[in-house]
Amino acid sequence: MLHVIWYIVIGFLAGLIARALLPGADHMGLLMTTLVGIVGSVVGGFAGHLFSKPSPDSKFHPAGFLMSIVGAIVVLVVLRFIR
Repeated sequence: MLHVIWYIVIGFLAGLIARALLPGADHMGLLMTTLVGIVGSVVGGFAGHLFSKPSPDSKFHPAGFLMSIVGAIVVLVVLRFIR
């Protein structure tokens, strides 16, 4: 249960930072920002595993939060093209 809460918190922070770094007005609320961050974390985690795999005994990827932000930026750019 604690992992789900942690994913939501990290997703919200990654989405918030991505929205702050990407110029332009995105009219979305708290829930959509959190969803963008969570999906961005999945995208960033996938990209991080393509370049380097963490050691088997580690619990998370060393560049996990930074890749979450990069993934959230990619998701925001895709959302802008869809709208």
